[in-house]
Amino acid sequence: MFSPPLTCLDYGANRDSFAAPSALSIGQWARNNLRVGQVLEQAHAVRQMRGNGSIGGNCHVQERPAKLEPLSGLKALNQLMWLCLPPVVLSQEVTMSEDPAMTGPEPEAGTPASSSGVIIVGAGFGGLEAAKALGRAGIVTTIIDRKNHHLFQPLLYQVATAALSANDVAEPIRKVLRRYASVRVLFGEVSDIDTQARRVHLSSGQSVGYDHLVLAAGAGHGYFGHDEWAQWAPGLKTIEDARHIRSQLLLTFERAERSDDPEERRRLLSIAIIGGGPTGVELAGAIAELSRYTLARDFRAIDPTAARITLVEAGPRLLAGFSEEMSDYAKARLERLGVRIRTGEAVDDVGPTSISIAGQSEPTGLVIWAAGISASPLARQLGETDRAGRIAVDERLAVPGHERVYALGDVAVFIGEDGKPLPGLAQVAKQQGDHLGQALAAHMRNGEPLQPFRYRSRGNTAIVGRHAAVFEHGRTKVKGWFAWLAWAVVHVYLLVGFQHRLLVSMQWLWRYLTYERGARLIAGDYVEPDDPAKAPVPRERLRSADPAECSRTSD
Repeated sequence: MFSPPLTCLDYGANRDSFAAPSALSIGQWARNNLRVGQVLEQAHAVRQMRGNGSIGGNCHVQERPAKLEPLSGLKALNQLMWLCLPPVVLSQEVTMSEDPAMTGPEPEAGTPASSSGVIIVGAGFGGLEAAKALGRAGIVTTIIDRKNHHLFQPLLYQVATAALSANDVAEPIRKVLRRYASVRVLFGEVSDIDTQARRVHLSSGQSVGYDHLVLAAGAGHGYFGHDEWAQWAPGLKTIEDARHIRSQLLLTFERAERSDDPEERRRLLSIAIIGGGPTGVELAGAIAELSRYTLARDFRAIDPTAARITLVEAGPRLLAGFSEEMSDYAKARLERLGVRIRTGEAVDDVGPTSISIAGQSEPTGLVIWAAGISASPLARQLGETDRAGRIAVDERLAVPGHERVYALGDVAVFIGEDGKPLPGLAQVAKQQGDHLGQALAAHMRNGEPLQPFRYRSRGNTAIVGRHAAVFEHGRTKVKGWFAWLAWAVVHVYLLVGFQHRLLVSMQWLWRYLTYERGARLIAGDYVEPDDPAKAPVPRERLRSADPAECSRTSD
């Protein structure tokens, strides 16, 4: 029988389907991934036929609503209350019909996978949503990622600034998708895509065939043709990046504390952030608060509040994707925190101890790159790409010239209704993944044509500092304390996993009350060199033209 029983918590975690591989021995309910409403209908029908509320002599069925529809408003609350009643318990003797169109052929145990209905490369926001949609429909799907976790990138800057730990923003992919019995997770790095043979090759030497391919491999750092800057200006895309930046950030204060040279101290306490988009603005505000509040009383020989933080933007203003009013507000708030803003000036060079801005050299102890991205090199294998390495897709998210190949998220260029490419935001990737997953499921099961994708913006937001954030959605513009609170609520809601939502909320509350940051750890795998020019470079930041060396699979 079911173990544990179906409860409102189970349904809340996955409203459309509930997969429990051990629930039915011969019913194959998990592989069918039937809706909860269908199961209740079948159980109620069996109860009426058998009489006196028993199935197989040892299963009591309690009557529930016969049909569950999409939840909304009071109707959602009413149905959730029904689900919180004592759960239905089904005996192992119950059998249910299996639809081959939903499940596909079942692989034999112990044999390596050589083919799959749908292969998704990348378990970021877009890839994960596509896998969920296909899993709800019971479509045989394989998702491949070189990481075993899904990363919530919008909060990654808080890991880099010691506000959160890495575990707070990452969730195992297998845990996220374990309810979808038709979805298989492969831990590996895709090195080559053979569209003629319809196979993807892994760096391990294995290969997997596909009927449909979804490329959601995401993007890495883009240095505008100066990849040599990566060693001195780490970007922020992975947990490894965040840990490295956190270690180097804390090390600048530790090195300054033990230095006897005033000029060297001044250099070490000079931090430059290149890029005035949301990531750069959030990093600048977080580092300013770290130095002026959290570290203010922890050192004896230096004054952390004197740290000089510079935000460099080549464009005319910060937050170019927002209105001028919001940009001016963000600039004013950062300046109140002591951040120097340099707009309209491009970086000419980045070295181990200094950077050059508009021909002027400035000594620095740490440089962080937040200026550009470069799509996964896998996109180049599908055709011509733009300057950022992205492949163009049509209105169905299909790659022109390749049958049954699709791309979404940061690796794709999709022209919106306004004639401009969609921005590289998490909400864009999530909507594309969910749409493509549902469209592919309907196409593979019923032969329905793929429907065009329509993006619906949920608004743009960025946090500037304590009690300060900006939010825009159409004509709606909100800034200040309310936008800051809304930003926190939205990001907690979007986190994957209830435990992450709870832990992050508690840590934010504690940090708000005390200004403390509990993740101030210098990673032990970064050895401090005698010469800054010999600083180690994490593999995540190495750039290469060989896709096997630098392909990324986190959207």
